[in-house]
Amino acid sequence: MLTVGQRRSREASLSFFIFRFYMRLRRLFVLEFSLIDTLWVFLAAILVFFMNLGFASVEAGFARSKNTVNILSKNFIVFAVSSLGFLLLGWGLMFGGDNPVIGTQHLFILGNQDLSFYHETLTSTVPFWGKFFFQLVFCGTAATIVSGAVAERVKYVSFIIFSFVLTLVIYPVVGHWIWGGGWLADLGFKDFAGDAAVHSVGGWAALAGAMLLGPRIGKYGRDGKPRAIPGHSMSLAVIGLFVLWLGWFGFNPGSTMSFQNPSDVFHILMTTNTSAIAAVLTSTITSWIVLKKPDLGMTVNGCLAGLVAVTGGCAYFSIEISLLVGALSGILVVLAVSFFDRLKIDDPVGATAVHLCCGVFGTICVGLFAQSGVTSLSTVDGLFFGGGFGRLGIQLLGVVAVGAFTFVSSSLVCYVLKKTMGIRVSREEEIQGLDIGEHGNVAYPDFALVSDITQDTTDDTSVETVPVQTPVASTAQMQASVPVEHNETPGVKLTKVTIVANQNKFSQLQEALDHLGITGITVTNVFGYGIQKGHPLYFRGAPVSSRLLPKVKIDIVVCEVPVDVLVQTVQNTLYTGNIGDGKIFIYDVEDVIKIRTGEHGRDALQDAE
Repeated sequence: MLTVGQRRSREASLSFFIFRFYMRLRRLFVLEFSLIDTLWVFLAAILVFFMNLGFASVEAGFARSKNTVNILSKNFIVFAVSSLGFLLLGWGLMFGGDNPVIGTQHLFILGNQDLSFYHETLTSTVPFWGKFFFQLVFCGTAATIVSGAVAERVKYVSFIIFSFVLTLVIYPVVGHWIWGGGWLADLGFKDFAGDAAVHSVGGWAALAGAMLLGPRIGKYGRDGKPRAIPGHSMSLAVIGLFVLWLGWFGFNPGSTMSFQNPSDVFHILMTTNTSAIAAVLTSTITSWIVLKKPDLGMTVNGCLAGLVAVTGGCAYFSIEISLLVGALSGILVVLAVSFFDRLKIDDPVGATAVHLCCGVFGTICVGLFAQSGVTSLSTVDGLFFGGGFGRLGIQLLGVVAVGAFTFVSSSLVCYVLKKTMGIRVSREEEIQGLDIGEHGNVAYPDFALVSDITQDTTDDTSVETVPVQTPVASTAQMQASVPVEHNETPGVKLTKVTIVANQNKFSQLQEALDHLGITGITVTNVFGYGIQKGHPLYFRGAPVSSRLLPKVKIDIVVCEVPVDVLVQTVQNTLYTGNIGDGKIFIYDVEDVIKIRTGEHGRDALQDAE
């Protein structure tokens, strides 16, 4: 047992050791780097990295459960791919000298022991690899934006290749123009934290990918009107939103790359948050007016819109202006989602509306609302603060240049991939879900969450499909398969017909039943096990025992439509000649009672009053 004096002596020694260690560390950094700046950039970079979880959660929540594994896998792989691309060449293209178009000096940093060329790049008070990692997480963010717009139908390998090219070349070139001493920087183009360099690049690339892929099966009806395809978890989407909101406090304030002036950092923190809360309110109100209900999905996108819109001007806007910018972006994003739907550009998470439209809007707002002196970093005035049209013109030029280069180059990459290895999964894989088709895995193995069988899957002609030979059954085959006695007294006898079939055939069957005049059907998602068995699934490399396949069960009770006609129609519609076409069950029905009216028999089956 130590005495009081001994304990105090030990505590004093420990305190002295910690103090000496701190002073030595401080002296080390004072010689070349700033300890506080380095720690600040480190913290900010970690927050931006954490945004990957936010993007993954939002995208997974807005997607259907059958594509959850695919969404999460893409968000994992995209950061790894972007990190590799940026490490191999991206950084050098972005910051390798002051060539107006592209970096040309010291392009390859991997294996280079002398990185003094980049000492003054961005800031001289932070070690090179600290600066690199901070820029790396920004690069990863641009690539991640694309993932949501192409969700639920893009080939995994094609997405990987596209992401690599985007982060290896496309993003670094734009980044050089704006942040690396390129021609836009020389003109005085302002983009503090990446409205144009990050969000617009990701948005334009997302637009190119969504257009080349085409809409998801069932997204648009025969009349061309968009149909809602709800995501499977709004809880997950909201969790992701709050993670992104938190990450933005590293994204924007961290772009100072210094904590020497705390007032600048906290001003940017406030403009960022103020824009977000304003957008939350206006997006909610706008969706309430347009959709007659306060749509949570629109509110989520609204908050992100406010965060995006203020990113480029967060150091140049007053708090009041950030409130205005956020309010306008919340309205814009709701209108933009509807706009892209009308153009038949299917974006499951609204990435184009959020990052492209609001990124462009935020870039233009710098030319309108920038105000010198709001921070030590703000030295220009926008149009409404006496800056004239010159400032606005430079911002507009940047918008056009970034958009043209990114969209054209991204479209070219997507087109080459489409013509060589294909960019879209087969129709069967898309209907079944990319989790099974692309990964041999499911996100929710303990309970059934199957696809929405009520969606029309016959209207999309743009889908790349794997050709499948579908033989047509002969009349003799049909008659021999299910012998049924003709009902000579329709309207008297009640017969129940139960059909178990593949989910991807439901829309065709529904259309065939409509032609027969059968509208009263009961549809159930079920699982079945037979000769067909289940899909091969794997978890962490080990095979999963899968004995069940998702099916759809349709129950019909008829009295006026002859049963043999119904059976033949069903067989003609569902027959492929392959195992798993389904089965038909026929039962006698004693009676049917309509609960509301008490009617029995034939009268109870009629929908018309």
